[in-house]
Amino acid sequence: MKKKILDGILLSGLGSLWWGVIGVLYFKTVSHVSPLELTIHRTIWTAFLLIFSITIYSKWNDIYKIFKKVKIMFLLIFTSILIVTNWYTWIYAVTANKLIDAAFGYFIFPILSVFFGIIFLKEPHNKMKLVSIGLVIIAVIYLLIDIKSTPWIGLIVALTWSLYTLIRKKIQVPTDLGLFIESAFMTPFALIAFFYITQNGNNYFGMTNITISFWLFLAGANTLIPLGLYLRGSALAGLGPSAMIFFLAPTGQFLLGFYYFEEALNINKLISFVIIWIAVTIYLKDLTYVK
Repeated sequence: MKKKILDGILLSGLGSLWWGVIGVLYFKTVSHVSPLELTIHRTIWTAFLLIFSITIYSKWNDIYKIFKKVKIMFLLIFTSILIVTNWYTWIYAVTANKLIDAAFGYFIFPILSVFFGIIFLKEPHNKMKLVSIGLVIIAVIYLLIDIKSTPWIGLIVALTWSLYTLIRKKIQVPTDLGLFIESAFMTPFALIAFFYITQNGNNYFGMTNITISFWLFLAGANTLIPLGLYLRGSALAGLGPSAMIFFLAPTGQFLLGFYYFEEALNINKLISFVIIWIAVTIYLKDLTYVK
């Protein structure tokens, strides 16, 4: 195997494991903080850190060019709502011991993205992809029959992230620049929300507790580091191998949720997971098929 591909697989794997393990443990550590405040800090400090990145790599002219494109800016405003919704939902899942439900969402997300790509971007497809999509639909319908078993958190996570990636693929804005615009757009709303919770004395961030404030500042790094690792790995190894490696993320979340945090897994969810794992296996087999 070429060193370039091997390096890409390693970096993609590190990024995926960060999402599936390190990120989970980080947010569990600060789970006494409300999901709202955690989302606020993730938004603000992501934008803050990206200011330095964009300055170091002299990308402000590229930002200005994007700002001049009204249609793209409108879509980035919409994707900013999607990504913050995704962040809040996932953080809530971690802090409320719903990791298994979140893992469900990230297992079906790649296949759901394929479905959206076929419908909206007219991307090529084959029988294996259609079978994978069909199995995901069956798994979701099965869970909807028993409304108590429906992993609404997972469905929200999957839908928001799939729509987000669909739009970002459509407008083809560099990941870091798009994420900066999105987080910068949401920052004023985050500051307003933070002001509101401080008025009620519900905030943890502040000069009275430097340690927890530092931990909350790291929410930005916990967004950018795994993303940077995964994207660099994708550039080196290719989208196919990286897409396969991504499943380390929901696998890590599922294993942590079930074995370490001892979350409940009823028979209906287990059956749906089995169907999803079959769909993922077919999807991965299609990725490895040399045409």
